[in-house]
Amino acid sequence: MAVRKIKDDIYSVGAIDFDRRLFDELIPLPEGTSYNSYLVVGSEKTALLDTVDPTKVGALVENLNELNVEKIDYLVAHHAEQDHSGSIPFLLELFPMAKVLTNAKCRELLISHLQVPDEKIQVVADREKISLGNKTLEFILAPWVHWPETMFSYVAEDKILFTCDFLGSHLATSELFGPDEANVYRAAKRYFAEIMMPFRTSIKQHLEKLKGLSFEIAAPSHGPVHRNPKLILEAYADWAGDGVKNEVVLAYVSMHGSTQEMAEYLTNNLMERGITVKPYNLARTDIGELAMDLVDAATVIIGSPTVLAGPHPLAAYAAFLANALRPKTKFVSVIGSFAWGGKMVETLAAMLANLKVTIIPPVLAKGAPTDADYAALDRLADEILKNHQAVGL
Repeated sequence: MAVRKIKDDIYSVGAIDFDRRLFDELIPLPEGTSYNSYLVVGSEKTALLDTVDPTKVGALVENLNELNVEKIDYLVAHHAEQDHSGSIPFLLELFPMAKVLTNAKCRELLISHLQVPDEKIQVVADREKISLGNKTLEFILAPWVHWPETMFSYVAEDKILFTCDFLGSHLATSELFGPDEANVYRAAKRYFAEIMMPFRTSIKQHLEKLKGLSFEIAAPSHGPVHRNPKLILEAYADWAGDGVKNEVVLAYVSMHGSTQEMAEYLTNNLMERGITVKPYNLARTDIGELAMDLVDAATVIIGSPTVLAGPHPLAAYAAFLANALRPKTKFVSVIGSFAWGGKMVETLAAMLANLKVTIIPPVLAKGAPTDADYAALDRLADEILKNHQAVGL
């Protein structure tokens, strides 16, 4: 059991999943995750904020039993995704008098995804308040972090903001507050990169909205609770902002060694010019690590051999990932090799249509790289340095 007290009559009652290693059949979880559910006990009514993934509902029920919870008046659904709301149907069977509090958009998704009965749902509006007696829940709509129906809850009396996926991290730890700030920061940055980065514009708006709230604790739905919310809020402002670093992400794959030789040569050249390089061999890459380095990089280079006249599938996947995550990258280029021809560069460029970047002319070698190809890589390194200097790096 994992009941942890946050403040008087406010408890973390969710589940820690130390063993889970993949999320959405897509996102690696090297450090597991948690499904944070919070119990807020008022003098008159009790609210459970979010549930857990259905695979862990037993842990949630054990935690509620440990606290001798006999009634729940409100089940708050901040977000309809199943890792947060998937256990609502089961909880409604245990507590049939409970009402599900959520916003209008989330109501639609709870009905369609989980078949929650409409009559069990009470819709709340932005900045609406629900009294629990000596505690008050205030709801703050926060669409597109990272679904269109997300919202937060604020308990003014205890200065706690419950942020759902916002400010979270996939980090399984027995520590409620995550004392290792460096590890929490890294896990939160990875989480931001994988899930939040495509919604940077919305995130900046919500950060502005939160400046009007006074809160001492930020309690997300994954990972540790933030006892020093200033740290994570400043990190989000940095990650969601427009500033980039003097860094190059070089994501490459090589079949017979030619592209790898080019990638290694370019890496050394960039390092000699004082540029930080993050090389990723796509045949061995954790996509979460790649996504995390996309957050800050000024330049992204994709390296690929030509396969059936197009890019290698792993290079195409890297381009698809970057296009979907929409980092604030300023410059993009392609390096690679070919045997007789093809449209590798055109295909990759078309796959990056979402990025607002300057395309640097590619460097392609026919077969093994020659002295002329290495000279072209020298020029590419010079161009990257000039571009970085032009944007103040």
